[in-house]
Amino acid sequence: MKTFLISHQKPDLDSITCTLAYTEFLLTPQGKDPTLGQIISSRCDSINNETSYVLSKFKIPPPALINETVIKPQDQIILLDHNEESQRMKGLNQDQIISIIDHHMAKISLPKPIRIDIRPWGSTSTIIYNYYKERSILPQVKTLRLLLCAILSDTLGLKSSTTTPEDQKTVNEIVLELKLSKNDLKTLTFEIFKAKSNISNLTPPQILTNDYKVFNFPKKTFVGQVETVEPQIVLKQKPQLLNAMKKVKKQKNIDLIFLAITDILKENTKLIYLGDEEKEVLKKAFGSRGEANVLDIGHRLSRKKEIAPPVEKALSS
Repeated sequence: MKTFLISHQKPDLDSITCTLAYTEFLLTPQGKDPTLGQIISSRCDSINNETSYVLSKFKIPPPALINETVIKPQDQIILLDHNEESQRMKGLNQDQIISIIDHHMAKISLPKPIRIDIRPWGSTSTIIYNYYKERSILPQVKTLRLLLCAILSDTLGLKSSTTTPEDQKTVNEIVLELKLSKNDLKTLTFEIFKAKSNISNLTPPQILTNDYKVFNFPKKTFVGQVETVEPQIVLKQKPQLLNAMKKVKKQKNIDLIFLAITDILKENTKLIYLGDEEKEVLKKAFGSRGEANVLDIGHRLSRKKEIAPPVEKALSS
């Protein structure tokens, strides 16, 4: 029997880090669980530029790329950094899920009780680090580096509204353990931001779908997000992005579609919206109408906490 630790579709750095770091934890004497059998760190999709950069920087191989055919009926599944069915690997048998570790809102319907650990922290990697701490285990140096990068990435350098005292505390502890200076941390954070911003090899459709979530609000809503230090490069491609949005809206049978362009350095987000219906929803959600398919929503960085909730409220009113 095998237990597959699986990240979500379109995995980000946090998701990939969790599968690798939790695998290491489960292979330690203190973290070992004999009911899990062979532990397989896995992913169901390609990794993004940011994740590729960080893994390469620290010489860490990515989790194994798998599909549903690799998982046999006797095997088990642990979901990391996601819980919603729309985020799971295609073809995954939910009857085989035995555990979920996540930091997103729970939208779960499963046929049996399972172990679920969802904490309102800025990163699932913060949760994984705390597993080590609770068992008095010190992760390998390469794993500490990876966890640090993932937390910085998911919390936008601890500036996002999703950042909690637990995330800050974890970063401080890892920085001390790695003996990093303030300047080291600042440099690492900027390197991560630059890698996150690298869309030079992506087409407009790929930019749109590189990082997105579909929310089952009263109207099915697609919200893509680009976190960048060079927002003007993305905005220059607005005509091509609108074209891609039109196609994705039809292909995925979406009611509303938006693309958030988040300037990490200036801590600002602009939303590209497709049509008049989206424009009116944004008016209700944020109090102003956009112009030429773009609305500046100001100091809002988090899709989960600051962008999606006002849209949901506007659709429910």
